[in-house]
Amino acid sequence: MAPMMIDEELKSKVVTSKREWGASWWTQYSILFWRGLKERRHDYFSWLRITQVVATAVILGMLWWQSGGDSPKHMQEQAGLLFFIAVFWGFFPVFTAIFTFPQERAMLNKERSADMYRLSAYFLARTTSDIPLDLILPVLFILVVYFMAGLTHDVCAFFLTVLTTFLCIVAAQGLGLAIGATLMDLKKATTLASVTVMTFMLAGGYFVKDVPVFISWLRYLSYNYQTYKLLLKVQYKEKNDWVDGIKVGNGVREASTLLAMVFGYRLLAYISLRRMKLHSRA
Repeated sequence: MAPMMIDEELKSKVVTSKREWGASWWTQYSILFWRGLKERRHDYFSWLRITQVVATAVILGMLWWQSGGDSPKHMQEQAGLLFFIAVFWGFFPVFTAIFTFPQERAMLNKERSADMYRLSAYFLARTTSDIPLDLILPVLFILVVYFMAGLTHDVCAFFLTVLTTFLCIVAAQGLGLAIGATLMDLKKATTLASVTVMTFMLAGGYFVKDVPVFISWLRYLSYNYQTYKLLLKVQYKEKNDWVDGIKVGNGVREASTLLAMVFGYRLLAYISLRRMKLHSRA
């Protein structure tokens, strides 16, 4: 979707002289946050997007219908479902986020040249206005899959599954933002993202169990791998310490790694925007 031009409310509140900001940082952030929320809510909740998520959830639920159980065989079968969840919610956010800054570059240059807001206020508003929207569809997806597939019937396990999926989405989104902001070229960014996502998926520990030592370090950079291990921990920690050839730990390292990716990728995206030639101070 083409970026919307600045609205009259933002013009009246934020337009300023070259020497002074017309509004506080928090006011700039708040106005930009609500503008972003209004602009993108229709895209997030389009019938096409909702149908895609619900249809995928229903198909997965039917394929893994009531597959739960305590036996190693049942756990191994369900591990495939958990890995698909990690891949599915780690794929689309990357390619959606890639378009963010390249598409808004012209608008950002124009509004920043007039000193309408600080770059930090814009960046934080742009990256946080998606978070409330990002949570709704995954919850709908997990609601359908969780009970159809017969995953662990425990309230805590359900909410931890939702939280893990959400962490995966935000980490993947950060990667997309970083790639888009660094390259500012949609063709190059899409190519790099495709190779990166494919590498992370293959290194995720499901397709290849005995990864050669010289390339095994890639799995620790893969949010798919970290999400997969966390989902295994949530579902099977009380049943078995080993599932599908992977040791289920306490989950602290995986959660910490995902959080580091969430903030690290966004920091890289912000630094890339700062280096862009904008006609104003940051």
